[in-house]
Amino acid sequence: MKYFISLFLIAIFLFWGCTNHTSKNKNKPVKIIFDTDLGPDYDDVGALAFLHAMADSGKVEILATVSSNKHELVAPSIEIINTYFGRPGLAIGAPKKSGVTLGSSQHWADSIVAKYPHIINSTNEVTDAVDVYRKILNEQPDKSVTIVTIGFLTNLNNLLKSQPDNISSLTGKELVIKKVKSLVSMAGRFPAGREFNIYMDTAASEYVYINWPGEIIFTGFEIGWEIRTGLKLIKSEVKNSPVKDVFRISIPLSAEDKDGRMSWDETAVLIGVYGTKGFFDTVRGKIIVSPDGSNTWENNTEGKHIYVKQKMPVNEMSIFIENRMMHKPILKDKNK
Repeated sequence: MKYFISLFLIAIFLFWGCTNHTSKNKNKPVKIIFDTDLGPDYDDVGALAFLHAMADSGKVEILATVSSNKHELVAPSIEIINTYFGRPGLAIGAPKKSGVTLGSSQHWADSIVAKYPHIINSTNEVTDAVDVYRKILNEQPDKSVTIVTIGFLTNLNNLLKSQPDNISSLTGKELVIKKVKSLVSMAGRFPAGREFNIYMDTAASEYVYINWPGEIIFTGFEIGWEIRTGLKLIKSEVKNSPVKDVFRISIPLSAEDKDGRMSWDETAVLIGVYGTKGFFDTVRGKIIVSPDGSNTWENNTEGKHIYVKQKMPVNEMSIFIENRMMHKPILKDKNK
């Protein structure tokens, strides 16, 4: 009898241990590298605000905030938003060689750079994005990093092609295989079309999507187009917020934004943090990038690429996203 009781107690112990371990793993924050072309559009700002809200809630650990855009005001703008949310020390990188250089015609970037404190004065002052990627990935546990890219594929193209150096003895592709858990890309139109992020650095997009060793989840142009945010934010009572200022400046300047700005990039952060379940349906297959920057799609149940289709009602998702964009920084006790 004692023998059976002992077996029963051991089984209970093992079950509790496995369950507890699973629960702990499930509650671990998602480690995210955020790759943005912040500048030509301002939904990137909403996406970065969403990401910081998730970090303040304990759902995310932000590892780095890198730019795929070489424009001089991108890195200062990223630093300003990071500083506003209490994370001035986050690593920031940008392409050092070839790459796209695009600013904002709505002058929101120069407005926040003039208003808010920052140390970085120009994007060319920051570290090469590839070095940031290599250093961060090298330091993280295996299969632990989620990359959310909401801009051009320039940095990921350069990462995949990078060779062993004083940071790591692995190639970029080997580092991705070893360290990256997931890649979420705001890019493309599905099942076919042409979209800005792919088009602006077509060669890099094609190379990454062909050679990326793991799965890629795409949130396409057609998703974010329907999800409008920002009006509630600019009507809020929050003061001295660079996030609010960007939307307050930009929304009135475009007739198509009268119902709020399209939320392409915020959906990529949402997927990076929460996954797709409950929010989107998914289609598995393969993206094909053409030389003119357009893309087509091949359905394949064994494919490594996935694009999402709207499941949660658009209005509900707009509210879900904007509530997180409106997050106020958590004030930290300077004496601690």
